[in-house]
Amino acid sequence: MKSRLSQNKSFDLIKLGDAILLQRGFDITKNEQNEGNIPIVSSSGVASYHNQWKVRGPGVVIGRKGTLGTVHYLKGNFWPHDTTLWVKDFKGNEVRFVYYFLKTLHLENFDTGASNPTINRNHIHKIKVIFPKPKVQEKIAAILSAYDDLIENNKRRIALLEKMTEEIYREWFVRFRFPGHEKVKFVKGVPEGWEIKKVEDIVKRKRFGRIYRETELFHDGNIVVIDQSRKEWLGFHNNKPDHDASIENPLILFGDHSCKMQIMIEPFSLAENVIPFSAKIDMPILFLFYLVNSLVETEEYKRHWTELIKKEVLIPKYNLQQQYDDHVRNLIVLRRKLKSVNVILNMTRDLFLNRLISGKLSVEDLDIQFPPSMREEIETEQQETAHA
Repeated sequence: MKSRLSQNKSFDLIKLGDAILLQRGFDITKNEQNEGNIPIVSSSGVASYHNQWKVRGPGVVIGRKGTLGTVHYLKGNFWPHDTTLWVKDFKGNEVRFVYYFLKTLHLENFDTGASNPTINRNHIHKIKVIFPKPKVQEKIAAILSAYDDLIENNKRRIALLEKMTEEIYREWFVRFRFPGHEKVKFVKGVPEGWEIKKVEDIVKRKRFGRIYRETELFHDGNIVVIDQSRKEWLGFHNNKPDHDASIENPLILFGDHSCKMQIMIEPFSLAENVIPFSAKIDMPILFLFYLVNSLVETEEYKRHWTELIKKEVLIPKYNLQQQYDDHVRNLIVLRRKLKSVNVILNMTRDLFLNRLISGKLSVEDLDIQFPPSMREEIETEQQETAHA
């Protein structure tokens, strides 16, 4: 019986090093960085920004030390950190396809570090892979990029909604231009009747419930698990949720080390070091969230809950709190719906990912149009070539 590879002449069995050349990133300290818009990409993603670049985009970076095997796509010019490997030579292969392809290899399993997790590019180059021809690469990249374009578009809409709710809060409760402010008496620059309280006097800490670890979770499921990283979620499970939340009864989460704060309006469970809380006094939860959000921001890895609850906040009268809660409720519901759509889009894209890249799902006879992001990159490349 012939193998699938021998029957499909659009795929070749090669070493990864025959398809791409990986290079170690460049070291740079915080003190050496200047304000700019060039992303410095570490093993966990964009860590900071600089005013100089080392590699012309688009490009692909993978985690070499620390967070192993992560794969990052960079549309523009970038600085790959020393904790990464970057693709120095794509050898004529489609850049986006290489990005998607590397995500399927589970490179975290190629750890060669004795004490610290490390990936050696010389070992990676020797991996045998089934690699498609460039024309097939383009079609696969186009299909997967279409999903990522939708996801990115939703992320922009989510960011806009978040900005709107935050801006309304600042307008009402920082600049004091709330509804009816013209008729309110101000005492020493503060609306009459507003109070100053410590956060510990207005919030009530909830139980943790069962603490989940990433190894226990699935790529999709009924109940989302939240950790304290900047990721949207850690994973999913199909057990009973440890916390019930809804738009009528929201809960707020605080990452004790990272200070990440988010509001939950759906049932959920937690990973370690995430503190759920609600209001101790009669206060709408959506208002409470924006009242205490960003009170503590730090890059220092330590516990910050005690620091948070010792902060003081200015509390308006209850009717104004409720007005704000009512005003932003629909914005928060829409934001949550868009995030749910992105979960489905991510799941669908990943469902296709392995089947497309392995050749199990053939694209050779499909007439596939490039999505907007790929068309933009092609046009930019053509313009740069013309001016070279």
